[in-house]
Amino acid sequence: MKIVILDGYTLNPGDLSWNALEALGELTVYDRTALTDENEIIRRIGDAEVIFTNKTPLSARVFETCEGLTYVGVMATGYNVVDIAAAKERGITVTNIPTYGTAAVGQFAIALLLEICHHIGHHDDAVHEGRWQTNPDWCFWDYPLIELEGKTMGIIGFGRIGQSTGKIAQALGMRVIAYDAMENEAGRAIAEYVPLDTLLKKSDVITLHCPLFPETQGMINIETIAKMKDGVIILNNSRGPLVVEQDLADALNSGKVYAAGLDVVSSEPIKADNPLLKAKNCIITPHISWAPKESRQRLMNIAVDNLKSFLVGEPKNVVSR
Repeated sequence: MKIVILDGYTLNPGDLSWNALEALGELTVYDRTALTDENEIIRRIGDAEVIFTNKTPLSARVFETCEGLTYVGVMATGYNVVDIAAAKERGITVTNIPTYGTAAVGQFAIALLLEICHHIGHHDDAVHEGRWQTNPDWCFWDYPLIELEGKTMGIIGFGRIGQSTGKIAQALGMRVIAYDAMENEAGRAIAEYVPLDTLLKKSDVITLHCPLFPETQGMINIETIAKMKDGVIILNNSRGPLVVEQDLADALNSGKVYAAGLDVVSSEPIKADNPLLKAKNCIITPHISWAPKESRQRLMNIAVDNLKSFLVGEPKNVVSR
């Protein structure tokens, strides 16, 4: 059996092992495959029966041309890079990795928040630049410092990651409220479920942990921002297109939104003309919430297990078959 990984570098830049997949077949690993070169994608797949992709798109033409394919493993939670209808038409099983990064992504959301509250990186730079040595006082700070205890965090999307974030916020002494179409008892143990407009109105911090669907795309926009408290903090390490970026940039520059912490943007890698790059008090990181070694190893383990289950006729984490 031939196995091809089209874009393995972000998952494994060298600190993990592909041995478990090598044990299942003849493995070829490409660090990167050009996302817009469909002919190159087809050439690299060739006559492989199994392929893994993270961000390399798989179109109907790819499936029509690569007739040997029986299995696609998406090495991520989102699977919008795959033409699911075309895969299903040809009986190709597609799986994803739904649960590998819960703890890491929740932790990262809080890291963004704490950086906004204390600007630790900035003040560390200031000390190393010599400013503390020459300061007339025994301490200094360049930004307002924010205590979170007693403040309200509103979480939009209260599944596994939202709940993980909520637990950490609780430990910091925050009140947690949540909006989700699917309420459950596990969520009620952490937060009070409220309507979306109530969450927008009452939250000091709003964090996004919902999937990207047509109904959620652009949900943070000029109208919803207007319903928020003046000086609200917005966090997004879910999906970039949940936010209308020009509207958020305008709100940051006007002071309506005090700060934003973002690990995702609408087009990745970020484009030079993204308005958030020049917005006030906006922290942007390069989509790394998912990337601790522990969560990447978990992702790889699940990917291997998904393929093993498929090979014995009991596929799991299936999004199409």
